[in-house]
Amino acid sequence: MDKEIIERHGFTEEEYRKIVEILGREPNLLELGIFSTQWSEHCSYKSSKPYLKGLHTSGKYVLQGPGENAGVVELKNGYILAFKVESHNHPSAIEPFHGAATGVGGIVRDILSMGVRPIALMDSLRFGELYDPHVKHLFEGVVSGISFYGNCIGVPCVAGDVYFESPYKENCLVNACCVGIGKKEDLKRGIAKGPGNLLLLVGSKTGREGIHGATFASDTLEGSREEKRPSVQIGDPFLEKLLIEAILEVNQFKELIGMQDLGAGGLSTTPGEMAARGDVGVEIQIEKIPVKSEKMTPYEIMLSETQERFLLCIKRGSEDKFIKVFRKWGLEAEVIGRVIEEKVFRIKKGEEVLAEIPVDGLVNGAPIRNLPIKEPDYIEKLKSIDISEYTASDIESAFKKLLASPNIASKRWVYQQYDHTVRGDTVVVPGKADAAVLRIKGESFAIAVTMGGNARYCYLDPYEGGKIAVAEAARNLISVGAEPMAITDGLNFGNPENPEVYWTFVKVVEGLNQAAKSLNIPIISGNVSFYNETPELRIYPTPIVGMVGMIEDVTKITSMSVKSPGDFLILIGKESGDAGGSEYLKVLHGVVGGKIDTIDLGFEKILQNTILNLIREGLVRSVHDVSEGGVLTALFEKLLWADKGAVIEMQEITEYSLFGEWQSRFLISCSPAQRIQIVERLKEVGIPFRELGIVTADKELVVNSPLGSVSWKLEELKDIYLNSIEKMMS
Repeated sequence: MDKEIIERHGFTEEEYRKIVEILGREPNLLELGIFSTQWSEHCSYKSSKPYLKGLHTSGKYVLQGPGENAGVVELKNGYILAFKVESHNHPSAIEPFHGAATGVGGIVRDILSMGVRPIALMDSLRFGELYDPHVKHLFEGVVSGISFYGNCIGVPCVAGDVYFESPYKENCLVNACCVGIGKKEDLKRGIAKGPGNLLLLVGSKTGREGIHGATFASDTLEGSREEKRPSVQIGDPFLEKLLIEAILEVNQFKELIGMQDLGAGGLSTTPGEMAARGDVGVEIQIEKIPVKSEKMTPYEIMLSETQERFLLCIKRGSEDKFIKVFRKWGLEAEVIGRVIEEKVFRIKKGEEVLAEIPVDGLVNGAPIRNLPIKEPDYIEKLKSIDISEYTASDIESAFKKLLASPNIASKRWVYQQYDHTVRGDTVVVPGKADAAVLRIKGESFAIAVTMGGNARYCYLDPYEGGKIAVAEAARNLISVGAEPMAITDGLNFGNPENPEVYWTFVKVVEGLNQAAKSLNIPIISGNVSFYNETPELRIYPTPIVGMVGMIEDVTKITSMSVKSPGDFLILIGKESGDAGGSEYLKVLHGVVGGKIDTIDLGFEKILQNTILNLIREGLVRSVHDVSEGGVLTALFEKLLWADKGAVIEMQEITEYSLFGEWQSRFLISCSPAQRIQIVERLKEVGIPFRELGIVTADKELVVNSPLGSVSWKLEELKDIYLNSIEKMMS
């Protein structure tokens, strides 16, 4: 085959030789296209597998770990929860609205393919600095796309995070997570089995959208953006809503064997993956596939990434029963093939064989890449920056500047565009606590969800940053009274062929895994997105941690807001630490550097368990973890929606003490009657604490110290915090 065609499909010489070895001959163009999607980085994980296979994936709640369309945990009373994160970075950088919208549609279908109803979305977004017009265009388009798709299908977007850093200027990150709930007996897998059983393609007709989308997502963003627009899919949320209801209806049929959505690679990947799980083969009759244009070639049909499609494996003879349901919902439904005993992926047109590939070679045969690693030179240089040199003379104005930073300020401009209460099950909404909480109708328990990750920490120290990402997510769940159950991780990096990039990937994974093991929170699903860079800019190493937890008693949900004047404010946890990478250094001094805090996971585990027990025993009235912006920002956020003030005592009024971002801290409020019990408990377990001050009826935040005091009117701070991003976008 022509060398240029081979290179255009993204293959190395070694990979092409492997294809010839698997087939026992040269591939034809259709077979080459199928290999190109299945062996793309996006689908094969060929650069990340050596390190992902060592992840901590088992735990007492886990029903399904990595290897399926989503991870699954067992809740109570027969309920299960499925969740997973996916990235749609490259499409969103080219076409922000449709790229983000189809990212939502795809992750919803992943959850649906497990046989559960999607009930919530989360999004973790990264953009360049918000003063840049191009960044504003991306930001507005992405948020609009997520809002449009999620609102139309009636699935609330309840949690997430947004950061703005210069490395994301050209390559924004859009990581979407979906959570689904169902009954244990309804759980399905993406499997095909039983020779003679049928393959039913349902949903939309197949068009030319998104051809080579998986390959596009496995390369850097270079060249003309206009040239890459054909690789961006277009979604139809109204059709997806119909598909959700139809799939959930047929999921009750005993003749349904397995199902999987058509995501990256479309029909070039899904049938083979289902066959591999069932240790069988599949045969597709290409003329049976409903298409939008009769002029489409077999290559276009098989590699199309038209959205809103599912492939079902059903018992032979039951097809009319299934087709009737999909037609009722106004959807296409056609039998396009069958399960065969011979373990090949065969595509035919009539009696002519267009392609025939051994299933195992296709799905599991991509050569694993053992890439070189090298610690970047910048790491030690940035760690060595002495942040004690950077101090502010005017703490009052410094705090206002910090609250105005888009990384600290309220993300209300984002979440107000999402319908986060549709379905009526969102108990704690965005902005009111560290995690969102959703009820399950008729049940006494609830679930809590969170998603995020500070990439600047990972840029400065990938290993510690990875540990912090897990611990921070767990703290968010603990803060609302939930026990963390499982993790889904979205790993976003630059080009892995660069040894320095690959080193950061390896170290982040090691950090994530160490924290998951130490805190006993298994990683049960996830996604890897490499090649997030342009010739000019490379993103920070960006792990996104999605986490779910369970609240045993729905009446014991804790918010971040203080409750009554006279309540005590107690800072619990680590008394001091390294504050490199803190937002105040960037905002006030233009510095990204310093040594980030080292997290003691043994202490972290004791701290989290203690806080959770205090919540369950009803001893605390509000809880908020201390993270970006330090303790003063955490305190302000506790006052924000309470219409209350506070007076606190600090040993010193400095940027470090007020804004420093070291780890393992919670800020709680409690009634005077509860104070003694809490203090005694903390002394018993040996956790440091400091009684900071009290909640007041005055709408003022006052910080006293032996050397003086400083105060702010809460209304002014509230205006800065809530409206900063909106003003920048107007």
